Amino acid sequence: MITLTRETRASGESPQKRDGAQQDRERRRRRLRRFFSPGKIVSYFFVLVIMVLYLFPMGFLINTALKSTADFYKDPVGLTKTFAFGNFVQAWQEGHFGSYFMNSVMYTGVAATLSTLVSLVVGFPVSRGYVRHRRLWYGVFVAMLFLPNALMTQFQLVLRLNLYDTALGYILIMASGLGVGPLLLVGYIKSVPKEMDEAASLDGIGYWRFLFTFLPPLIKPVLATVFILQAIGVWNDIILATILLPDPAKSPLTLGLFAFQGTYTSQWGLLAAATMIVAAPLVVAYAFLQKFLVGGVAGSVKG
Repeated sequence: MITLTRETRASGESPQKRDGAQQDRERRRRRLRRFFSPGKIVSYFFVLVIMVLYLFPMGFLINTALKSTADFYKDPVGLTKTFAFGNFVQAWQEGHFGSYFMNSVMYTGVAATLSTLVSLVVGFPVSRGYVRHRRLWYGVFVAMLFLPNALMTQFQLVLRLNLYDTALGYILIMASGLGVGPLLLVGYIKSVPKEMDEAASLDGIGYWRFLFTFLPPLIKPVLATVFILQAIGVWNDIILATILLPDPAKSPLTLGLFAFQGTYTSQWGLLAAATMIVAAPLVVAYAFLQKFLVGGVAGSVKG
C-alpha cells in the first residue's frame, strides 16, 4: 500500500486515471483486432474487387472521351496524352443534344411520375390486404420482373390507338413498365400503422384523398426510390424510342448517340464524350437523391 502510494505520487496520476488509460488502450487493441480480423480482410477484398469492376469501365470511358480520333486509333487502350476537352463541345453540337435534352426531361418526368402513381395505386391495397388473394398479387408483381419486353405487342397497341410517333404514346408505354415499384411500395407501406387508415376513415377522409394526400408524406423515401428507378429506365431507353419515335424532332437524348456511329467507321472519342453527356444528369441526380434511394430500399426490406 505504501509502495503504491509512492508510485502514484511520483507519477502524479491517480489509480483511477491509470485504470482508465489502460482500459482505453485495451479498447484500441480490440478495435484493431476486429478491423484486421480474417473475415474483415476478406470482406474488404471483395469490396475492393467490386469497386474496381465498377470504376474501371468508367475510367476507360473517361480516358476514351479525352482522346482525339487519331490518338484513339493509334493507341486505343493507352492513357491519353492530349486531353481533348473539345470532344464534349463537339459531341453536344453534332449530337443535337440541345434540342433533344428537353424531350428527355419531359418524357422522363411525366412517365416516371405516372409510373410511380400507378405503383402506389396498385401496391397500397395489396399491402393493406384490401383486395382478395393478396399473395397471388404479390406473386404477379414478382413475375412482372422476369417477363420479357413485348415489343411487337406494344408497337401494335400504339399503332392501333393512333399514338404512333407521338409523345403521348411513348410516355404511356414507358409509364406502363412498373418494374420493381409495386414490390417496394408493398414492403414499405407495411411499416405504416394500419390504425392511420382507420383514423382517417373516422374523420371522414375518403380512400383516394388518403392515398394521394395523407399517405405520400409518410412514405416519401420509397416514392423517391420508385421515381428514381423509373426515371433511370426512361432516360436510358433507346430501343423503344427508336421504334416509336421516328420523327427526329421528338427524339430523346439517347438517340443523339447514333450521330457518332457510321457504317464503316465510328468516332469513338466523340461517342464516349456523348455517352458521358447523356449519363451526367443521372449521376448528378443520384448524388443528391441517394439517401432517399437507400432509405426507400431499406424500409421496403424491413417491411
